[in-house]
Amino acid sequence: MENISRFETTLVDDKSFTIIKLSGYLDAHTAPNLEKVISELFSLEKLNLVFNFKNLDYIRSDGLGVFMSFIEEIREKGGDIVLCEMSDKIYTIFDLLGFPLLFRIFKNERDAFSVYL
Repeated sequence: MENISRFETTLVDDKSFTIIKLSGYLDAHTAPNLEKVISELFSLEKLNLVFNFKNLDYIRSDGLGVFMSFIEEIREKGGDIVLCEMSDKIYTIFDLLGFPLLFRIFKNERDAFSVYL
């Protein structure tokens, strides 16, 4: 059986924003890893974040909660969180929970980057 708690983040720092590439499974076991990454970026005042979901295979409510727990605080400091390259399966979960009303979601990175340029 595949390890469903495999999760990785890859950070790419740009002058205007930070890209966080997600891969694997974002669930109750791995959500604290993402929370730690965002907390560290926040403490460094890196507040313009682009999350790329291209290689994310699975997400549960715990993972969704991480985004919700930071969005208000980041926006209050003048930053934002944008999301991109979601599979149809992942997008459907976000859509059912009303996330497109709270977050800007883009088909590709280039369009997501344009928010910060």
